[in-house]
Amino acid sequence: MRNHSAVTMFFILGLTSEPQLEILVFTFLFITYTFSVLGNLTIISLIFVDSHLKTAMYFLLQNFSFLEISLSTACVPAYLYITSSGNKVITIKACFIQVFFVILFGATEFFLLAVMSYDCCVAICKPLHYVTIMNSRVCRNLILCCWASGLLIILPPLGLSLNLEFCDSVIDYFVCDASPVLKNSCTDTWFIEQLAIFCAVLTLIVTLMCVVVSYMYIIRMVLRLSSSQQRKKAFSTCSSHMIVVSISYGSCIFMYINPSAKNVVSINKTVFLLIVSVAPVLNSFFIP
Repeated sequence: MRNHSAVTMFFILGLTSEPQLEILVFTFLFITYTFSVLGNLTIISLIFVDSHLKTAMYFLLQNFSFLEISLSTACVPAYLYITSSGNKVITIKACFIQVFFVILFGATEFFLLAVMSYDCCVAICKPLHYVTIMNSRVCRNLILCCWASGLLIILPPLGLSLNLEFCDSVIDYFVCDASPVLKNSCTDTWFIEQLAIFCAVLTLIVTLMCVVVSYMYIIRMVLRLSSSQQRKKAFSTCSSHMIVVSISYGSCIFMYINPSAKNVVSINKTVFLLIVSVAPVLNSFFIP
């Protein structure tokens, strides 16, 4: 039986309890976060000031870079503060705010990747009609739909979680994430957990299907091209997007489509750390 005394604070264990290794992790996160922010801010600024980059493709890339910065900022600075100050205590309210933004930015990013795959499909399959189909109004509406979809995905499970009572206060993670937070609840969270899994799987399946269908049309179109030069040009148009998709979906599927055993907790920590620190840096290099 758990102690049902009211818990108002959570204690975040972090990535390691060894001081020397913690310094190494702090240095690594600080460097990758700095490069991520600088790299993606450079992309956003260049697209904003260069009139030659006022196309739908670069508008979507600009928003993707903004999401990459946002996702990293929702996780990394908080952990850097925890590591440097030694204060690993966080209020329940602040913890739920972090969960909200981490999942919102993450889910929105997947919907945006699906939109970017559609953009690549239109650019290759209907190049003469690209400007007409992907006009500025359509792009803005697609971006709004991505944010709205990310918000709708997170609101049902998060709304049900706000009234939970907590007995345990230890979070075996380096950020506030849904799963470790729910484990600290006194009450039965089975329905909330199943709802969260359903929303996560729905997001992955829907967006991945859009990506797969788009690339099926792209591949079919590329195979119809007569010259190797045309095929090379078509491939270069979407090659960077393919790399970003592989990094994003590959890491996410590795994290969540595996047995929930204790020995995979440390692996999930490492993979999630790479998602919020290394992936944004790599993506900023792969974006054309």
